[in-house]
Amino acid sequence: MTTNRTLPRLLTLGAALVLVGAACSSTPGGTTGPGGSGAAAGGWTPDATKLTAAKTEGGLNLIAVPRDWCNYGALIDAYTAATGIKISVITPDAGSGAEIEAIKTASGPTTTPDVVDVGFGFGAANKDLFAPYKVSTWDTIDAADKDPDGAWYVDYYGVLSFEVNKQFVKDVPQDWNDLLKPGMKVALAGDPTLSSQAINSVYAAALSQPGGSLDNAQPGLDFFKKLNDAGNFVPTIAKLGSVVKGDTPIVITWSYLGLADRDATKADGSADIDVVIPKSGRFAGKYVQAIAKVATHPNAAKLWEDFLYSDQAQNLWLAPPGYCITARFNDLKKRNAIPADVLAKLPDVTGAVFPTGPQGDAAKALIVGKWKSVTGVTVATPAP
Repeated sequence: MTTNRTLPRLLTLGAALVLVGAACSSTPGGTTGPGGSGAAAGGWTPDATKLTAAKTEGGLNLIAVPRDWCNYGALIDAYTAATGIKISVITPDAGSGAEIEAIKTASGPTTTPDVVDVGFGFGAANKDLFAPYKVSTWDTIDAADKDPDGAWYVDYYGVLSFEVNKQFVKDVPQDWNDLLKPGMKVALAGDPTLSSQAINSVYAAALSQPGGSLDNAQPGLDFFKKLNDAGNFVPTIAKLGSVVKGDTPIVITWSYLGLADRDATKADGSADIDVVIPKSGRFAGKYVQAIAKVATHPNAAKLWEDFLYSDQAQNLWLAPPGYCITARFNDLKKRNAIPADVLAKLPDVTGAVFPTGPQGDAAKALIVGKWKSVTGVTVATPAP
């Protein structure tokens, strides 16, 4: 939960993750070699013709990609090192809705995003805003994870988890119903009427309750009413600082954000954080990449996408502090192109489920529409 991207970010389908040890080998779209934890395997060489065209544009605009989200800081630095192209990030903490709106209201070269990283539902629903482009490793992305015309393509996914500060929580919850035990203080990483991460947390809770399913999110709303009635729900958007201080000692967040927080607080000694993938209600969500039709740096954008889907960048997403399971994970695993120590540090998400687009849309509509009437809670943004 290192960073909150506060507007809606949706998700959807995929496949179960299988983790096996591996070493590095050669790859499509780049040269590889041995790599360790925190470093990509090998290096990516940009296409010379594309690079020449991109350099005439003077930069690249991203949006809603904080440096501490999914290891984006390392990705940005590696791209600039390989190409010499400077990257600007517009409103790093924005969400999918704001990203789409920024395309629709494009107002100039410094405020218009060239590419977006949005929830699956936002990608599929806004295909007409994107410029089709098939990355150089296109054939290694599963058909279910890409638009056939190249308008968008899945980049990574995570699983909803419990981030727990053990300095304040002695009985670490292992499943959703454990959050109902006396003395628990549980928060969300966003407002469930606006934030996809929070919406999906309610959706995930439904899967752990009687009658709950990918087609019925109502038990998730009922669960959070129980949580609030028990006095266990903290109606404030959690941030790392509030977790460290104990104001929100338990937060429901994506696994990759929780694991990054765990590593960061262990390194500086500020907290003792555990990240728990619940026994039931294991819920995964995907995000997608797309190039904006209104991009002011279209060639730099194409080069950026080629880079993101190279073995080097895919391994940067996977490696700590990224912990993001990538679109090309199965291809890299099959070719032994992921460092064994990186694989060993990824969470076990066996049994995680992915809703379809229609299922996710229906759950989102239900949760956004009924959150306040069912739970009686308004989730507030914390003071700076």
